[in-house]
Amino acid sequence: MTAFSIVLLAMIAAFLGMRLYSVLGKRTGHEQEPVLPRERATASSPVRLDDGEGAPAAAPASADTSGLVYEPAAEAGLRQLLATDRNFDAGRFMEGAEAAYRMILEAYWKGDRDTLRDLCDDDSYEAFVEAIAAREARGETLDNRLIGIDSAKITAVEMSRSEARVTVRYHADISAVTRDADGKLIAGSMSDAAQADDLWTFRRQIGSDDPNWVLDEAESA
Repeated sequence: MTAFSIVLLAMIAAFLGMRLYSVLGKRTGHEQEPVLPRERATASSPVRLDDGEGAPAAAPASADTSGLVYEPAAEAGLRQLLATDRNFDAGRFMEGAEAAYRMILEAYWKGDRDTLRDLCDDDSYEAFVEAIAAREARGETLDNRLIGIDSAKITAVEMSRSEARVTVRYHADISAVTRDADGKLIAGSMSDAAQADDLWTFRRQIGSDDPNWVLDEAESA
């Protein structure tokens, strides 16, 4: 093999490694339509995982991952998901996941069943609707506000033959107020925001033409 061929192969391997790293989720600042809520993203030049070898080894535990949208424990699962779905982009997914977090919370607080139906699977939807119905039966209303999402990162990725499941951990500030049928405050405060630590899992059928992810599970960490 000539020296030129060796140099060329090294350049190709480095290029593939850089592409894999970018797909795994370092925020690039590119403005893209969120994947998760409703429509397929329409970035003009989507990032894909190319064929070939040369993917970089996993970063050591001491590496600075503050600029990434996933935790180190999720990297192996992300690689498996990328190998199955080359259109998946972790950074773009997280834009949608943060939007979905806000939309689902606000829909639940307002009792907006239609929005919840679009963004949740059957079990999650039924749980939300049951809680809304119980609240309405008591004559209570929620005057909650999502002040802001402090951080959101992918913590786990599970793959099966039929579907992919991605778990996201959110740290957010929420002001929560409950009022009775007369509008009187019975719980909470708008002046003191509470720190929420939530684990939400989204799922999508592998190979489906539908690009949307739906909420599968929601729990407090």
